[in-house]
Amino acid sequence: MQKGRLLALATVLLLSGCATGDGNTYYQLPFEPASNATTLATVGANATASGAGSATDAQGAAATPFHADSRAGRRQLWVAQVSVADFLAGNGLVYQTSDVQYNTARNNLWASPLEQQLQQALVANLSAALPGTLVSTQPIGSSGDSDQLAVTITGFHGRYDGRAVVQGVWLLTHDGRVIRQPFNLTLPQKKDGYDALVRTLAQGWETVGQQVAQEFIAIN
Repeated sequence: MQKGRLLALATVLLLSGCATGDGNTYYQLPFEPASNATTLATVGANATASGAGSATDAQGAAATPFHADSRAGRRQLWVAQVSVADFLAGNGLVYQTSDVQYNTARNNLWASPLEQQLQQALVANLSAALPGTLVSTQPIGSSGDSDQLAVTITGFHGRYDGRAVVQGVWLLTHDGRVIRQPFNLTLPQKKDGYDALVRTLAQGWETVGQQVAQEFIAIN
C-alpha cells in the first residue's frame, strides 16, 4: 500500500515538472489571415504602389494554387535567402540596452531559427500581397524564369527607448538588373514585455514585405 502511494506521488511530481517546463519562453513570429491580399494587385494594375498586403500562415494559404502547366503564365519570385547578423543568430531575443550595448535573453528564445521564421513570414506576406505570383523558397524551372530576392537583416531587436528595430537591406534581381533597397524601421511598442516586442517586430517585417511587393509590381 505504501509502495503504491509513493508511486502515485512520484507520478504527480513528474507530471508537475513537465507542466513547469524548462523555465524558458519560446516565441514564433505571428501570422494573421490575409484580409487585404488583393490590395497591391489592384494598386499595381493602376500603376501605383501604395497598397499593403497582410500576412497569412506559413503555408501560404492566401497564394493562388499553382499547377505545373500554368507556370508560363505567372510571375515567379524566389526568396533565395534571408540572413541575419551574427549577434541575432542565437536562440535568444536581443535587446539593446544603450547606444553601444546589446543583451541576448537567456530564457526568452525563438521557437525555431530566426532566419527560418523570417523567410517563412516573408513568403507568406508576399504570397498574400501578390496573389498572381508564385512565391517560393526554392527556384522553379530555370533561374532565369524567376525574379530573385535576398535579404540581409542587421537589426531585429528591442531598444531601450521602447522601440523595435527592423533594419537591413534587400536585393531584388529582375532580368539581370539588381535593385538594392536598404530599410531602417523603428516602431513603438504598444506594451512592455517580450510578447509585445515580437508582435511589433513582426509588424515591421510585414512592412518590409510590403515594400518588396510594391517594387515587384512596379517592375513587372
